[in-house]
Amino acid sequence: MSDAPAPGPRDPKPALVFDDPLDQQSSDDTDRGWGERPAGDSAADLKRFLDEKPPHHI
Repeated sequence: MSDAPAPGPRDPKPALVFDDPLDQQSSDDTDRGWGERPAGDSAADLKRFLDEKPPHHI
């Protein structure tokens, strides 16, 4: 006799999807994360512009 455990039910493997991946929208297709900021706070924009301005633009 063997002490091996009895085979139990296995988790099913995920089904293969053969859809065209180019038909789906990716996160790169949006402007989010590409430097776009929500509009509205112009005082914060001016402060950021002045803080990040190179020294030769003074």
